[in-house]
Amino acid sequence: MRFISYLHNDEPGWGAVNGRDIVDLTRHEPTLQAAISEDTLPVSLDTVPAQKIVALDEVVYLPPIPEPRRILCIGQNYVAHRAEMGGATTAHPLIFTRYPSSISGHEQDLVKPRESDQYDFEGELAVIIGRTGRRIHPDQALEHIAGYSCFMDGSVRDFQVHTTQYIPGKNFDASGSCGPWMIPAAEIPDPNAGYRLETRLNGNTVQATTTDLMIFSVPVLLAYLSTFTTLEPGDVIATGTPGGVGYKRKPQLFMHPGDRLEVELEGIGTLVNRIKGD
Repeated sequence: MRFISYLHNDEPGWGAVNGRDIVDLTRHEPTLQAAISEDTLPVSLDTVPAQKIVALDEVVYLPPIPEPRRILCIGQNYVAHRAEMGGATTAHPLIFTRYPSSISGHEQDLVKPRESDQYDFEGELAVIIGRTGRRIHPDQALEHIAGYSCFMDGSVRDFQVHTTQYIPGKNFDASGSCGPWMIPAAEIPDPNAGYRLETRLNGNTVQATTTDLMIFSVPVLLAYLSTFTTLEPGDVIATGTPGGVGYKRKPQLFMHPGDRLEVELEGIGTLVNRIKGD
């Protein structure tokens, strides 16, 4: 199953992808987030009463969760990326936040801000929370996950390093993306089982790893994050990017208007965006 949020004729909707169509489920629940919260996601299209069908190529993709309460991002969660950034070994994850306004959907333009020429790519696995939890034990963490998606944590590097706080460089409008859809957690029983993650810029592979190489696994991340904040249905956790970012290449490699970026995750799909100017 692939669950998608979208606009069709400027009206928001959500549904399940079926070939080149979407089985619209807005009469089932108003949003994907609501269905997750109410634990009413269908497990099969055979269980869904007849609904409206929308052609996939007629919609505007939204992030799977367009307005999450929380977007929590993990920095330097692969050894290769920590090493290239000169990061120190830490006992706990490096965490920052993003705002929903900074995240676009699949096939939507990303915006390189006029204030910088250091707009960088970061492909990641996104976790979407399915069940409220506080002080979650790692052994129970996977039970709190609704599903997974692809994430592009677009980074405006010079703003990111203005101070020790990453937030400015991570929150320019439409600088990141998530999508194209959410894959239910049941289809990915262990997100750290070595799924391949690859980022491509203009068709060239610039990042490649497998999810078993995370420093802090998904269960450990959820346990730590839920220590200080209650995780709620629809919250998005971006689990960190591997090595190969443009900022640390020689010469440096940044994104510019006209570029095409792809983040592909085995078992999920490929998130595609074009870059435009501000």
